Amino acid sequence: MIRTDDIARAAAVIREGGVIAYPTEAVYGLGCDPRNPDAVRRVLAIKERPEHKGLILIAASVDQLADFVSPLDDTLEARLLPTWPGPVTWVVPTPPETPRWLRGEHDSIAVRVTAHALTRDLCLAADTALVSTSANLSGATPARTADEVEQALGERVDLVLDGPTGGLDRPTEIRDARDGTILRPGQ
Repeated sequence: MIRTDDIARAAAVIREGGVIAYPTEAVYGLGCDPRNPDAVRRVLAIKERPEHKGLILIAASVDQLADFVSPLDDTLEARLLPTWPGPVTWVVPTPPETPRWLRGEHDSIAVRVTAHALTRDLCLAADTALVSTSANLSGATPARTADEVEQALGERVDLVLDGPTGGLDRPTEIRDARDGTILRPGQ
C-alpha cells in the first residue's frame, strides 16, 4: 500500500529537480518537472532518448496542462474531454514557446489526464504535470515493477515510487487530437 509520505517524498524530489520512476496505467514511467530543463534533459539521457522525438506529459487535471498546450477549441475539447481522466494520450497543438526539449521537433505535444490514482496523487502533491516516458532504455522492454526499474536503471534515478500499475497490458493509446488518428494502439 502506498503511504502518503511516500508520495510526498517523491513530490519533493520532483520539486527539487530530481528524476523519479513511478507506476502508471500499464508500465512504470520516468518523470520529472517539465518546467525544469536540466531534469528533462537528464530523463532523456537516462533513457538514451533523442530530444527530437518529444515527450508525453501526464497530469491530474486539464488545468495542469494549460501552460503546455494551445487553447483547445470546441472541437478538440469534444474529442479529448470525454476520454479523460483515462488511458488515452492525445497529441495536441502547443504554443511556439513550448520548449523543444519537451515537444521535440513537433508543433504539438502528447498529453494525458490520468485516472491512475497514485499518479494523479503524485501530480497533485508535486503541483505540476509530469514528464512521463516509459522507465527503460530506448528500445528495451518497459519496466512493470519497481524491481524491474531497479534492474534496468539502477542508481540513475533519484527515487522509485513503488506501487501497482493500473493493470493495462500495453501502454496507453496515443491519438492525434486534430483528426482523431490513432498513432499508437492501446488496449
